[in-house]
Amino acid sequence: MSESRARVRLDQPRETSRSLVRRPTYDSDAFGIFAEQFARFMGTAQFLMYMTLFVIVWMLWNTLAPVELRFDRFPFIFLTLMLSLQASYAAPLILLAQNRQEIRDKVIGEQDRQANARAHADMEFLAREVASLRMAVGEVATRDFLRSELRGLLNDIEDLGQGDEDDSPDARPPG
Repeated sequence: MSESRARVRLDQPRETSRSLVRRPTYDSDAFGIFAEQFARFMGTAQFLMYMTLFVIVWMLWNTLAPVELRFDRFPFIFLTLMLSLQASYAAPLILLAQNRQEIRDKVIGEQDRQANARAHADMEFLAREVASLRMAVGEVATRDFLRSELRGLLNDIEDLGQGDEDDSPDARPPG
């Protein structure tokens, strides 16, 4: 009793009735993979050649063979039935394969959208970083600016040095 209470979930409705016959279970992924392989094979030239060969052999056998060897008493009725049966199974299998492909495409599309959003965010971040670097570089002294300032200082030092030479006793004219 305690085990059955442990399995009861409050977020799900209770089963009101049990079926007398259990439904068969199947692996939906395995069945989906089979449907995709079947649909992929039906879209090949090999399948079309096999079907064409099958129909031609059927038609020739049931028209040219002796009457007692023919397996379709009414020409092409059984062939039409078989082709209809094949089509009735092929259409749902192809649709199942398309639905699975659509689900995969949605997942891939969502992953692409997320990757694009991340790339866009990264580009915006890098653009802001480049703009801040440009602003910072605008405030930093460049090599040419430093050279011109150093030349100016060197000229000032040379001018001061020449002025000191004029004031030295050796440089004064006797008088």
